[in-house]
Amino acid sequence: MDFGLVLQTDPPASQVVSLMRRAEAAGFTHGWTFDSCVLWQEPFVIYSRILEHTERLTVGPMVTNPSTRTPEVTASTFATLNDMYGNRTVCGIGRGDSAMRVAGRAPNTLARISETMKIVRALGRGDEADLGGGMVVKFPWVREGARLPVWMAAYGPKALKMTGEEADGFILQLADPYLTEWMVKAVRAAASAAGRDPSDVKICVAAPAYVTEDDSPEALAHAREQCRWFGGMVGNHVADLVSKYGTDSGAVPQELTDYIKSREGYDYAHHGRSGNPDTAFVPDEIVDRFCLIGTADAQVEKLRRLRELGVDQFALYAMHDAKEKVIDAYARDVIPKVNA
Repeated sequence: MDFGLVLQTDPPASQVVSLMRRAEAAGFTHGWTFDSCVLWQEPFVIYSRILEHTERLTVGPMVTNPSTRTPEVTASTFATLNDMYGNRTVCGIGRGDSAMRVAGRAPNTLARISETMKIVRALGRGDEADLGGGMVVKFPWVREGARLPVWMAAYGPKALKMTGEEADGFILQLADPYLTEWMVKAVRAAASAAGRDPSDVKICVAAPAYVTEDDSPEALAHAREQCRWFGGMVGNHVADLVSKYGTDSGAVPQELTDYIKSREGYDYAHHGRSGNPDTAFVPDEIVDRFCLIGTADAQVEKLRRLRELGVDQFALYAMHDAKEKVIDAYARDVIPKVNA
């Protein structure tokens, strides 16, 4: 199993670079960041520094969207980084929940994501792409052998289907084994129905991890409070699904829809941050299911279960008060055991 580190690009950027260097030394293979240009600093500028100061780490957004930048700009940015540092990027893409809403715009449609994935992937590897209306373009400077995988974040049935049909990878932002199994099956079934080899679609589970010294109530309570924000973030996406499909349609698992019934609102000023006051509705059970909470051995056990379900990478959100500690704990007590 591969391991990724996910950070927000809060200033100073030098700290983001330092943590990514620490992660590479610890055995992590991927460095991801949020991409929401109003809330955080511009990630693609920081990627250049991360790539310069690491040797093997693959970097990318979790996730970008089709409208903050036009598809050809996104493709050119990735292709430039790959030309400089040797195919060490991956384009994670989604609807743009926070990036679009904080700018007063609605998240992107699946049709727009589909169109953008095709353009970005083609231009990134040096092929022609139709930008619409018959306007076909190609980057003349992309060298032979360039590649740019595009991984799609999804929860709902239509998005899962499109991921299996079109994406190079699937990003699932929760670490609950039951829901992981349900969604991975949906993606792989769609890939197979589209004539693809389901194993060609990489599976990435992304969630916060907080390693505790023991399983005492005090240690677990602190860890849960540091990660409760994640249930609120996932709740935004679930609320969109409920508004579209309802709570009892069967299109969305009941395990996702039940916990947001007491959700009252969401302020993006606290998005993705521990102590978010808009996540009090998230129960401990959801934190435990969606995140990796507890001792290193407990997390190893859960990661092995996820790997058995076909997960290729666990991407660790480190938005809490123990960033360095969790990286070091994974280096010492988790990654070696999972990959023994």
